[in-house]
Amino acid sequence: MNIQPLLDALGIQEEAARALTNDLRNRIGELQDRLREAETHLEHLAITRKTATALADRLPAASPDLPEHPDYPRILAVFNEITGPRRARHICEALDHELLPKNIEGIRAKLKRLVKLDILTEADTGNFTKKQ
Repeated sequence: MNIQPLLDALGIQEEAARALTNDLRNRIGELQDRLREAETHLEHLAITRKTATALADRLPAASPDLPEHPDYPRILAVFNEITGPRRARHICEALDHELLPKNIEGIRAKLKRLVKLDILTEADTGNFTKKQ
């Protein structure tokens, strides 16, 4: 009996099995690398969440949306630079508005609106200060 064809067939199957084994080992290595990267990324996200949560208590509360007028952010900037209460007239001066009654009354109305938005307080009639 001629056993050579059987050995040849076994050799072909053996080579195919070896190639498949090598291919699977390579894919497993690539998957292990990807798994390590994913685990590292997950660790970083967990650390970031922990840090953000720890810092959340230290962040100032978000201020409400300001009305759409360029004076509102400027008014708040003035209150950030000063201490103590200010009258509408002082804010007009700080914003370089002419000290005309219409301008002072316009600023007073804006200050009252900021009080309603709970951003400023009116310490006593006409004296406004930043809310603590």
